[in-house]
Amino acid sequence: MATEEEFKALLKQTHRFLNLMYAMILITIGTMVTYVNNPDFFDLSSEQMIVEVPIPAEEDRDRIENGIHVRTGFIDAEGMYIVIANCTNCHSAKLVTQNRMTAERWNETIKWMQETQNLWDLGENQEIIVNYLVTNYPPRKAGSRRANLTEIEWYEAKD
Repeated sequence: MATEEEFKALLKQTHRFLNLMYAMILITIGTMVTYVNNPDFFDLSSEQMIVEVPIPAEEDRDRIENGIHVRTGFIDAEGMYIVIANCTNCHSAKLVTQNRMTAERWNETIKWMQETQNLWDLGENQEIIVNYLVTNYPPRKAGSRRANLTEIEWYEAKD
């Protein structure tokens, strides 16, 4: 029985040793991958380069160029800032402008967002928002595909 106990102890010791070796190999590989991707990572003598990202000044955040609000891409018109304040809190301006709808559909969408997405009561702002969107991003007419190609010079495919 003593030999079986010794064998189990030896097996446990071997298992621990192999786990330690496996961990050391993983650490070595991780270090090598880090070094290959960024050799300066381990250079403790050099000063770390600090990159400062400039925060746009308040006047830059609301800059209008060629009738377009630069930060959001909204058309500069009456009600734009109310749309920005109420719509871009939850999603991008692009999502708003790509959904070109009628006033009725916008009101239905707002009601749906209030019932299912926790949109707050817009009060008097709802009419301003809907008017802005319908005026500046009206629904596109059906069939606005490009015209068929005409007067094309076709050629014979040769084998």
